[in-house]
Amino acid sequence: MSDFIKLRNIVKVYGSGENSFLALKGIDLDINEGEFVALMGPSGSGKSTMANILGCLDKATKGSYLFNGVDVFSLNRNETALLRRNYIGFIFQGFNLLARTTALENVELPLLYRGMPKKQRREKARQALEMVGLLDWEKHTSAQLSGGQQQRVAIARAIASNPLFLLADEPTGNLDTKRSVEIMEILSNLNKQLGITILMVTHEPDMAQYATREVHFRDGEINTAEAVLR
Repeated sequence: MSDFIKLRNIVKVYGSGENSFLALKGIDLDINEGEFVALMGPSGSGKSTMANILGCLDKATKGSYLFNGVDVFSLNRNETALLRRNYIGFIFQGFNLLARTTALENVELPLLYRGMPKKQRREKARQALEMVGLLDWEKHTSAQLSGGQQQRVAIARAIASNPLFLLADEPTGNLDTKRSVEIMEILSNLNKQLGITILMVTHEPDMAQYATREVHFRDGEINTAEAVLR
């Protein structure tokens, strides 16, 4: 495995003056290609802020971020949007599916934004749905699917564009234990079989055990005493 993501001296400050808040205090973090990393920590620890920076949804106040050799913080807004669209897949706690749209159409959406021809994007969307075990449900709308099924559609949508990096923010937060295990097994298989690099934000130790490494945040810093490598 090779270094895929390099973060150096990442500082994030919200606000200014007396009202400023130091959310990240000089974070150094490397993520290797093909790793499955769980970011853990209590509310307000900085893990979600770190995930937003890794997903190019936010920018650090100070520091450097290399993504597959690209200096992310040197990119302009359009270049950052292209990097995010073409190389990063997102899975959210709230699924973020269009309610009246079929599973297939939801998975096709990011491919549509890429300008991919209809026939090709439909084929890739079906392949992604098959990978999460939902091909038979492609014509069902989100409203007709269970929470676990909706999250599987969200995973299919995230992987349909063949991302280099998958960012999962509390992917089991709205699911019961049985559905959570199903989702984690899917993510684990994607990591092991396809070699997709995954970063997952979670506060659930049982879910974090599926990762190959745990990185624990506390008060804006990485707590090395709690680090877990499997």
